[in-house]
Amino acid sequence: MSTIKEKSEILFLYESTYSIPNGDPFTGEQRFDEETKKILISDVRIKRFIRDYLLSQKDEKGNSLYEIYVWNDQSQAEGKESGSAARMKALKKKYENDESVKTKEKIEAIKLLQKCIDVRLFGGISTEEKDAVNLTGPTQFALLSPSLNEVELRMHQNTSVFVSSVEKSRGSIGTTTVVPYAVNQIHGWINPYSAEHTLLSDEDVKIMLEAMWNSINNANTRTKSNQNSLLLLQIVYSDPNKKLYGLDRLITIDTKDKKGEQLRSIEDYDFELEKLIAVANSDKVNKILFHSEVEKINTALIDKTKFELMFPQKEGEK
Repeated sequence: MSTIKEKSEILFLYESTYSIPNGDPFTGEQRFDEETKKILISDVRIKRFIRDYLLSQKDEKGNSLYEIYVWNDQSQAEGKESGSAARMKALKKKYENDESVKTKEKIEAIKLLQKCIDVRLFGGISTEEKDAVNLTGPTQFALLSPSLNEVELRMHQNTSVFVSSVEKSRGSIGTTTVVPYAVNQIHGWINPYSAEHTLLSDEDVKIMLEAMWNSINNANTRTKSNQNSLLLLQIVYSDPNKKLYGLDRLITIDTKDKKGEQLRSIEDYDFELEKLIAVANSDKVNKILFHSEVEKINTALIDKTKFELMFPQKEGEK
């Protein structure tokens, strides 16, 4: 399978309602820009959404459809030892009879990493002795992506009770802040030059885009369940050395008679897509793939010059 040849950028919009879209790992509180009053979503959070969704995909026999290098329960899955060294050892054992990862003398760590779709997408490292590898991923997301609207965080208190036996139980009251409503926009890039090292293919990219869309809609944890995918775009360049600046500022929202922090649903605002539609006229743009299940977005983009459906309907589908 050949590696990707086209350079592209990704814009992904999704809404969050009374949730914590991306809590700080130390405090659990939502990442927040005090100056702009916009919440922030990290690249690590988006990559975790994608990996978790891909991990959940099984065949009819219950086997994983995709090889994943990094996941949260890695230590439980592979014994007490965890980290990249342990994962590399597990891959060596799994593919020890696979001639495609061998040279005459040894199994090549870099070829094992390329077996994993998340490494082909995001890169990966191995710190195992004598097999140190560091692959830069062709797909990257902004370190922190701000929401399109301003947000006023709301305090929320909850009670938790833990039972250790019939006779013993303990309770506690916790306080946290939640996001009443946010339109989150994620900005990403796909680089064909880095793809040559990880062997990223067009099929891998398609799988990732589907995972982005579905992972948000299927998230069911307490802090992430109330989220919905709104719009996914892949802006493909006509030349891998071309560059458009400010693509993350193409889409804005008209909050009508409300302030950004007063929004509570998609009915409270309109998408302003004129700049996005206009950028398709640039000779730097080959095409813009899009997917949305929001009628007013589809109405605005369908049949526009260079805009194509990201996931075209298969024959027989309605």
